[in-house]
Amino acid sequence: MSREEALGCTPVKNRHVSASRRVGGEVVLHYPVSPPPWVARVARWFGQPPGPPRIGKLQLDVLGTAVWDMIDGRRSLREIAAAFAATHQLEPKEAQVAVSQFARELGRRGLIGLR
Repeated sequence: MSREEALGCTPVKNRHVSASRRVGGEVVLHYPVSPPPWVARVARWFGQPPGPPRIGKLQLDVLGTAVWDMIDGRRSLREIAAAFAATHQLEPKEAQVAVSQFARELGRRGLIGLR
């Protein structure tokens, strides 16, 4: 998917992700992390169940927190980038690149999906 196509999509938070706030206001995301497939195979080989998924944590900085807070399931990435640019006094293209890269990383970790 190209950046232009992605900017037209609406990000949706994974319902299995929980967020907490630190004292400074930054968000910490908590999400289940499945073990790699080879770990499950080794566990089965030894006759053990793979066990429950671990809980991963991702602490967002101030800018990541701002984008995370704008993800509401209604606004497209383009709209989020425009609001981000206005709030942080960035050029629209610069904000689009930053927001799309951040969304790509969140998607890679399974924390958001695009519709």
